[in-house]
Amino acid sequence: MNYISAKDVLPIEIIKQIQCYVDGQIIYIPKSEPKKKGRKVDTLAKRELSIRNTNIYMEYISGLSIKQLSQKYFLVEKSIQRIIRQEKTKNL
Repeated sequence: MNYISAKDVLPIEIIKQIQCYVDGQIIYIPKSEPKKKGRKVDTLAKRELSIRNTNIYMEYISGLSIKQLSQKYFLVEKSIQRIIRQEKTKNL
């Protein structure tokens, strides 16, 4: 993690105010709330991809070929093979 000097990004008034609480120490400033909400979108997308990948694997087990799955899900055959391999090891 790279640290940024407060002198480079904060006005001197704010630095003096912070020094009343912590002087000469390293502190972590968390991201603001709107940026944290973006993670929920990422989580939702990951969940949707996980469901899609599980469906691909189940359809493969049911007898659909890699080529058929590739056409159905608009993915290249190598991606379908990778998904099948990952789902297979996940289910072991």
